[in-house]
Amino acid sequence: MLADARIVLREQFLKADVGITGANFLIAETGQTVIVTNEGNGDLTQLLPRVHIALAGIEKVVPTLEDTMTIMRVLARSATGQEMSSYTTFSAGGRRKGDLDGPEAFHVVLLDNGRSKLLGSPTEDILRCIRCGCCLNACPVYGKIGGHAYGSTYSGPVGAVLTPSLAGLSEAHHLPNASSLCGRCEEVCPMRIPIPKMLRHFREEEVASGMAPASARRGIALWAWFASRPGLYRTMTSLTTGVLSLFGRKRGRFSSLPMAGAWTATRDLASPQGKSFQSQWARRSKS
Repeated sequence: MLADARIVLREQFLKADVGITGANFLIAETGQTVIVTNEGNGDLTQLLPRVHIALAGIEKVVPTLEDTMTIMRVLARSATGQEMSSYTTFSAGGRRKGDLDGPEAFHVVLLDNGRSKLLGSPTEDILRCIRCGCCLNACPVYGKIGGHAYGSTYSGPVGAVLTPSLAGLSEAHHLPNASSLCGRCEEVCPMRIPIPKMLRHFREEEVASGMAPASARRGIALWAWFASRPGLYRTMTSLTTGVLSLFGRKRGRFSSLPMAGAWTATRDLASPQGKSFQSQWARRSKS
């Protein structure tokens, strides 16, 4: 497959008049663009065609080359555990006299698309994201449902913040709710972006604006009623966990379950194993 792709695609790269890439960084000090990949297609796209167009969001601009190298040290390590990605390419303009390769013309297009509006807002920290993807690797929710369920280019915890920030909460108010708020994404993020804090902000906005579905509001109200009565809450969770564990003991999962149809419509639901967390915590605290 690789050999066939090389034969077919290489010819297309050689014929292309214009190559369009993104950019991981745009260095203000030197005017360079940087792409970081583990494939060679990025280099072929910007070196072989006559014109190279680099299209990147304004948040990709970094002040100096030294700043860029600092971020690059954590990018590959956070993404794949590598010391450095296979390809890290700096572009500084079109081909000069004596250069062996490169495009004849070089253009950089800065994309705002709502990013400048985030400055000074409760979610401006999301602009620090370097797209390493480590929050996706750590997220228990993303690990179960995958990327397409997020309905936009950006998936996982960062997408649950960035998409409603750029597209508007009315278009993506379901995404901030697709989180357990365990905080693992913030813990592993090399840029220390407070993602759980921003997810809670969007949830508060959703409730305040009345966008939350009535079923969700009723469900949260019912949960709050139980949670404000610790004794009853512990009894009900222990009972529910025990019943589900009993019925799911044979297969270890449920293919259908009342009030969980949205989940079991496309995947099984794991059966609880043993007792509830609170009961186990109480037992260990006594020992």
